[in-house]
Amino acid sequence: MTRKLFGTDGIRGTANIEPMTAETALKLGMAAGRHFTRGSHRHMVVIGKDTRLSGYLIEPALTAGFISVGMDVVLLGPLPTPAVAMLTRSLRADLGVMISASHNPYEDNGIKLFGPDGYKLSDEDEIEIEARMFNGLESFRVGSDHLGKAKRLDDAVGRYIEYAKSSFPRGLRLDGLKIVIDCANGAAYKVAPTVLWELGAEVVPVGVSPDGFNINKDCGSLSTQAMREQVVAHGAHLGISLDGDADRLALSDENGRMVDGDQLMALIGDLWFRSGRLTGGGVVATVMSNLGLERYMTARGLTLFRTNVGDRYVLERMRRDGFNVGGEQSGHIILADHSTTGDGLVAALQVLAALVQSGRPASEVLRQFEALPQLLKNVRAHASVLETAAVKAAISAGEDRLLGTGRLLIRKSGTEPLIRVMAEGEDADLVNVVVDDIVAAVTQAAMAGAAG
Repeated sequence: MTRKLFGTDGIRGTANIEPMTAETALKLGMAAGRHFTRGSHRHMVVIGKDTRLSGYLIEPALTAGFISVGMDVVLLGPLPTPAVAMLTRSLRADLGVMISASHNPYEDNGIKLFGPDGYKLSDEDEIEIEARMFNGLESFRVGSDHLGKAKRLDDAVGRYIEYAKSSFPRGLRLDGLKIVIDCANGAAYKVAPTVLWELGAEVVPVGVSPDGFNINKDCGSLSTQAMREQVVAHGAHLGISLDGDADRLALSDENGRMVDGDQLMALIGDLWFRSGRLTGGGVVATVMSNLGLERYMTARGLTLFRTNVGDRYVLERMRRDGFNVGGEQSGHIILADHSTTGDGLVAALQVLAALVQSGRPASEVLRQFEALPQLLKNVRAHASVLETAAVKAAISAGEDRLLGTGRLLIRKSGTEPLIRVMAEGEDADLVNVVVDDIVAAVTQAAMAGAAG
């Protein structure tokens, strides 16, 4: 049995269009609430959200669903996804819910679920919840004397602020540092500037005026120009951009030059290795991470373990084999000593700790290795084109040309009919030629298939 509603990171879609409607949210609340009603104690769910207008649609529908099956609801208001995961555990809740579509525009929204341990749900849990949604929901309703209750947790923001600060090394301060923080007009617009300021930094805030429509608009981790301009204009030491739910980040040095997640994993991994904190003998990343990161780890006697694209796959490997540092090139960094999911602010604090300890500028500290030229292109085509003789021949030829100096990765998108063609190697011109040749073959095969 496969998941129909749940994708790689919860349920997501355009707000007020299926599946992101009040009706579906109500059913999900009932089904998930019933699924996590285990034992005789009073059951509870915590619900957080980002700043999208449609949060006002999804939140009460979920709340009604949970209450109807006898589960108490604790409303957190706008908070980062990792804060919801943390509070699920801290409050001993049976379930945690985050209403967010992450880096997507305001028109979209999504629902992410966390188990009582603060981790995202397994495929098996999601499949069972989906089955409950479409089979006998009426039987889950409790009597009117057993309905759940709803309340707001007034100090949710303060709890997460203290939690984030506690991840910063004891005895260190950010005094003397000027930091630009771009909160994407999203879930971290209150907590992130406050944490940095309370740790001693001079803070230049960007994207901290949400209006329900401007989340991720010309700001945040996928649109960093405003942040970089403020770094240069204010002579800041560092720039930080979070996405809409603050589970990923992008960093800029003092010159406005961007640094990706591979460099951050190298920095934190090496820092924790030298301090004796790194577990698992290396770092977990995805197949998209640069070959330069792999060589950097190897040179230190460490290993880069790769997974499929998606933070859930990174986390599964980390939990299975005992790693405490992992993430994605996109800036989704998971530090298992502190969080059960990606946390952009906590990851940024680890980088700032390295900056303080080194006494050197960010342009030196943040670039741990020389990245190999890497090129990714997407082709609109169905996966079946990968089985055609011409495409197979082009891929084989590309692999031969990159042998020993680079690598080639061809994969289908998990969310839309796209073939992703990525190559990297020591010769940028060769990388470009290899990718273009394969893209041309895929395009021709797709056109031939459409004509046929």
